[in-house]
Amino acid sequence: MLIFTEQDLKEYVQLNSEAVKLVEDAFTKLSNNEASMPPIMRVDIEDRDGEVDVKTAYIKGKDMFAIKISSGFFNNYQLGLTTGNGMMVLISTQTGVPEAILLDNGYLTDVRTAAAGAVAAAFLSKKSIETVGVIGAGSQAKYQLRALNIVRSFNKVLVYARSLERAQKFAEEMTAELGVEVIAVGSAEEVVRNSETVISTTPAKEPIIKADWLHPGLHITAMGSDAEHKQELEPEVLAKADILVCDTKAQCARLGELHHALTAGVLTEESQVVELGDLTSLKAAGRVNEEQITVCDLTGTGVQDTAIALFAYQEMTKRNKGIRIENKKILLKN
Repeated sequence: MLIFTEQDLKEYVQLNSEAVKLVEDAFTKLSNNEASMPPIMRVDIEDRDGEVDVKTAYIKGKDMFAIKISSGFFNNYQLGLTTGNGMMVLISTQTGVPEAILLDNGYLTDVRTAAAGAVAAAFLSKKSIETVGVIGAGSQAKYQLRALNIVRSFNKVLVYARSLERAQKFAEEMTAELGVEVIAVGSAEEVVRNSETVISTTPAKEPIIKADWLHPGLHITAMGSDAEHKQELEPEVLAKADILVCDTKAQCARLGELHHALTAGVLTEESQVVELGDLTSLKAAGRVNEEQITVCDLTGTGVQDTAIALFAYQEMTKRNKGIRIENKKILLKN
């Protein structure tokens, strides 16, 4: 068995166009029934504002698949810790034997989640963007902005967070990193009304983005709602979208923004909802004009995890990285 550390994974697995493409391909395989993906298992630790998810998927023809354990503890910033954490295990599809442990502490989840945001933007955002809006100022907000920068150019970023101090720190760091003007603003409304593409990255339990703020040409990627009690978008936001996309309809109907729109009755089971894999496989069209309002509901999928884990394994082993341990079963004869 090989064990890969976060330090090595960060050195050799980057958020770049290659990572975006492999996640895009994973969604295509899901759409083409070339992947098997069970529902998410989740444990809520309510008294600590935390949760732990287990996600997995088998991509047909691959030698291994990933089982990912990921946590989100949303008060960690008060302790100087990142919100997300976790690890991945790669298991042989031939024997069921665990082949590798990726001790990424949530890094690979950040990369694959951001890559999915980039895929959504590539198909749904306007080609020409002046201003991007970001709601939330945590680590995933940074990754989403980096990922968007891979597929779109933009000149200004508006960021809103509950903590103005965190938003200002985010603005300073991302201005220096991306070389564009990033400004902390005082409300989510100011972000939405003045941006052409908006990314929401919060664990909010009540809607942050209101339908009245939408305007022609706007694209929203909402990736914070990955549990039944989370919600970033007013249900009417989804109803007003000219194109509504989910990473998977079944999953989003259970625990994403789509779940809230169905519960509120503003959408029904017959409403037009497109899966992201239908865009990547070209079964459905993304944005076709500059006036459309588009929304993408991302809840995070196991197929993304297997795709990024296999890529990481490939990048690490070709450089002879990793700690090798013997973990053989000993058979005792009577």
